[in-house]
Amino acid sequence: MLQGNWNYPTAVKFGAGRIRELPQLLASAGIKHPLLVTDPGLAKLAMVTEAIRANEQAGFPTGLFSAIKANPVEANIADGLAMFRNGKHDGVIAFGGGSALDAGKAIAFLSGQKRPIWDFEDVGDNWTRANLAGIAPTIAIPTTAGTGSEVGRVSVVGDEIRHKKRLIFHPRIMPVTVIADPELTSGLPPHLTAATGMDALAHALEAYCVPAYHPIADGVALEAMRLIKEWLPVAVDDGGNLEARAHMMAAASMGATAFQKGLGAIHSLSHPVGALYDRHHGLLNAVFMPFVLLFNRPAIEAKMSHLARVLDLPEPGFAGVLAWVLELRRAIGIPHTLAELGVDDAQLDTLVADAVVDPTAPTNPIPLGAAAARRLYRQALAGELG
Repeated sequence: MLQGNWNYPTAVKFGAGRIRELPQLLASAGIKHPLLVTDPGLAKLAMVTEAIRANEQAGFPTGLFSAIKANPVEANIADGLAMFRNGKHDGVIAFGGGSALDAGKAIAFLSGQKRPIWDFEDVGDNWTRANLAGIAPTIAIPTTAGTGSEVGRVSVVGDEIRHKKRLIFHPRIMPVTVIADPELTSGLPPHLTAATGMDALAHALEAYCVPAYHPIADGVALEAMRLIKEWLPVAVDDGGNLEARAHMMAAASMGATAFQKGLGAIHSLSHPVGALYDRHHGLLNAVFMPFVLLFNRPAIEAKMSHLARVLDLPEPGFAGVLAWVLELRRAIGIPHTLAELGVDDAQLDTLVADAVVDPTAPTNPIPLGAAAARRLYRQALAGELG
């Protein structure tokens, strides 16, 4: 049976139907009056209304906050924080895709802090500024299989003044418990299943390529990619296949667990585009993937040879991995270029400047300078594989 109780890197209740355990998990976490944070679309669906009803029948009155954008921004967090404090809530249920998970985690983290949000940006030792007693517990319930934010120590929040995404980090941002119920992902449409699945692949692939010694992360990343190769096309083609949904949900959490090792230029390039053009993060990662693989090729040849063997690809080595990525994208309907997503070169200078200072750039296998970032953006706009 595809079910288990895991404590890696946090407590994960994995399996179909486990959403029904939410009330008892609230009790275990010491949460008596939670605020459920989700997106506007999910807030209208039965999965959310039924969860709130079950909580209240079990004696856990639950508030609802859903005023968040697809790429949440500081104002969304401030509004949710005000509702949390005014409603005297004592914990958060982050329910949804990456946007809801990031927003919910940020609200819980900031609930008892006196400093503004950007004082905790993932720079240096900013995280040590946090008042530990002021961090409310979060229970995360993902409804997509992509970001893996449910097992992450970071919230990604958009800065509308600086027009960039910023990472808020603290070890205690990680949810205390995750309910990973693949039934909650069965209604995800094919295009979002594809985009979120490619996000999970980007996390595992970049973590594996990071030039640091972390065999634990490498092993997790490799198995995540094997699961994605086998099950993402099935999940896109047949959204009701719970076995495929379960394996993809596991792979998403695995990718996010692995990228504690680091990420790279796929994310460095996609973060600025997402901030400026408000495009889906996973879709952007999918578009950039082959261009960054080619850029990194001199540093990752040996790793790609091993990956090709793990994935049992028909063609060995780097060429086999690249061919697989391109064919996977084609098969599940991922665009090949940024232009197909409505992105142009009008703000290219800003994109380049933000990409090279993105927190994910330093762990790319090859240094990402301005000239390289500009070239990669132009290649992704035009679809030119160098």
